[in-house]
Amino acid sequence: MADEIKTLDDLKDAVAGTTAAAAPVVELAPRLPQRDSLGRAYATGKRKNAVARVWIKPGSGKVIVNGKEMAVYFARPVLQMILRQPFTVAGVENQFDVMATVAGGGLSGQAGAVKHGVSKALQLYEPSLRAALKAAGFLTRDSRVVERKKYGKAKARRSFQFSKR
Repeated sequence: MADEIKTLDDLKDAVAGTTAAAAPVVELAPRLPQRDSLGRAYATGKRKNAVARVWIKPGSGKVIVNGKEMAVYFARPVLQMILRQPFTVAGVENQFDVMATVAGGGLSGQAGAVKHGVSKALQLYEPSLRAALKAAGFLTRDSRVVERKKYGKAKARRSFQFSKR
């Protein structure tokens, strides 16, 4: 048996000798910034039942939500922190102005929707920020929504109180 493989070098030689038809290398075009005529990037963010339309442009870090300042619309510090997360992760704090309109859901869902929209708009404005935002999970829509109520149940899963007598 002359073709017997006993060492790693023999294996390398055997693999090198059998050249299969090489698959054609497909090069992907680099992502290009997507901005409108006013130099803004637009994206839609969603969370629970809330939908946010978000425009970002270079500026001083001012955030307007439904015509109000962020601190007025989202009074809780936790919600304001949620909105700032994409800028912190991307390392571009106070470099972009945000204008968002939000509809549906409650304040928590709306804050998540604006965060999702800002993340998508940032990566459209500057494609090099995509890796950091994707790694942090900000480009993925959180699909968790409230479960619907079922008939014969008090809530989605809660049964009515059992009565023995």
